Amino acid sequence: MSESACRLQQPQAGTLALAGTLGFANAAACHAQVARALHADGITVLDLGGLERADSAALACVLAWIADRRAHGRALQVSALPEGLRALARVCEVEDLLDAAARG
Repeated sequence: MSESACRLQQPQAGTLALAGTLGFANAAACHAQVARALHADGITVLDLGGLERADSAALACVLAWIADRRAHGRALQVSALPEGLRALARVCEVEDLLDAAARG
């Protein structure tokens, strides 16, 4: 599998787990793939613990997924946020949005 792959898994009902890399090179494709899964599968938890690499494009995707779910009247709980993404969110002053999503 290529280094630029963003892999999706459903380890349990209602949970979508991302693994691999989510960055500028694959953000558009990964965003679309996750958005489809969120709409089709009744996902309520997004587990980011399997991400090995993530950059500001990943942060933008996560925020977009949260906003999309809210726009449709649904919550999306974000779990296992990688520390690098948390640090980036802090610098960008959006950490509160991620914290709210972590609480569900």
